Amino acid sequence: MGTPSSAAVAAATDLSPCTIMGAGLVGSLLALYLARRGHQVDVYERRADPRLSGAVEGRSINLALSDRGWRALEGVGISEQVREVAIPMYRRVMHDQQGRLTYQPYGRENQAIYSVSRGGLNRTLLNLTEADPRIRMHFNEHCQHVDLRARRLEMHNTLTDQEQTLPFRRLFGADGAYSAVRGAMQKTDRYEFSQSYLEYGYKELTIEAGPNGEWQLEKNALHIWPRGQYMMIALPNLDGSFNCTLFFPYEGQESFTTLETTEQVQAFFEEKFPDAVPFMPDLAEEFIQNPTGSLITVKCFPWTHKDEIVLLGDASHAIVPFYGQGMNAGFEDCSVLDALLNQYGEDWNMVFSEFQRQRKPNADAMADLAIYNFEEMRDRVADPRFLLQKKIESKISAQYPDQWLPLYSQVTFSDTPYADAWANGQRQESIMQRLMPHIQTEADYDLPAVQEMVRQEMEKNDALSSLK
Repeated sequence: MGTPSSAAVAAATDLSPCTIMGAGLVGSLLALYLARRGHQVDVYERRADPRLSGAVEGRSINLALSDRGWRALEGVGISEQVREVAIPMYRRVMHDQQGRLTYQPYGRENQAIYSVSRGGLNRTLLNLTEADPRIRMHFNEHCQHVDLRARRLEMHNTLTDQEQTLPFRRLFGADGAYSAVRGAMQKTDRYEFSQSYLEYGYKELTIEAGPNGEWQLEKNALHIWPRGQYMMIALPNLDGSFNCTLFFPYEGQESFTTLETTEQVQAFFEEKFPDAVPFMPDLAEEFIQNPTGSLITVKCFPWTHKDEIVLLGDASHAIVPFYGQGMNAGFEDCSVLDALLNQYGEDWNMVFSEFQRQRKPNADAMADLAIYNFEEMRDRVADPRFLLQKKIESKISAQYPDQWLPLYSQVTFSDTPYADAWANGQRQESIMQRLMPHIQTEADYDLPAVQEMVRQEMEKNDALSSLK
């Protein structure tokens, strides 16, 4: 995304101070970006310092770090520190109800997404912010009110019970899906806001490490147990364990309402996930004790208030986790904002308005993509025809690399704007629906008639040739 010149950084000593609400992943990374430009940055966080208090409110869910996120980390020179706590995953491994495995590579050879612990990554970022003298971290600070007109924050310290009013010059709302900063903006005239929940929740579970600390499933893969109307996934941890997440209906014949005792839980998992159960000795207890998380999508507009406030990450575009892009999109917010500051300097009006113009359509597209991918992961990845289609798409991509990049690769392994990727993906799906009735096996792709159909489709869709 480019870096500010040494002259720009040297001249930045008089830049206006910045206030960030939220010290999660996006807020911490944003602090590093702004401090690098010479700003004095104050970061306020409602929760306790996770380095002192352990896991954050049960949110142990692992995250998938992909190219957009890596680029943002490289932008402040910290990608190598993060690689130390990340595990590459080169493919999906699907587990059917009989324990049979099928495999689907994520991209081309050696392309991977990376499993990272939310807490581990947050602690790494916080250690890096703490090492920067331009960043001051303030934990246990609950924002009770944002006065937009007076540019003041009313804060309550949950440890000391003291309240204080703080002025701000420029405020960055990175305080999550239930953002206090956005809450103040929602009270302004004609503010657009929507939140919606899936009829599914999630439950965090654990596959234990083996007796010698080894991984009991394939380490460098994301594991999926697709079961039609629900699914379980597992991502590897550095200690040999896997973080599992069950995505499950709130209500219905098979739902959280029907799994209320340890006996019901154990029997259900032994029937539906028999190959995983032997590695989950604390399954029933974890299921009963761990909270059930909800799956929210947030859309809002505008993301900005004058040249004074901007929303980033989940505060402006919370999405469900099924494309592994929530964190990556939030990190990309930081690198896009930084690029705009390189382009427009301290013209914050221009920076904020252009940031909103660029990111809002892409955030909306990513929200739709995430729900689309849920349907794919819980159901279609168990369908042999779907898996064959993915193999054929890979063949088209290998034969026409400048014209065809699969949707997943556009989202995960490129910087193609999300909205463009979604439009390209829908066009590609239309092509595949025309091709697949003529293809019954992988070898059929090489039939002259099929090759001619593919060639004609590529000619008709040469608009894809601009895709990098």
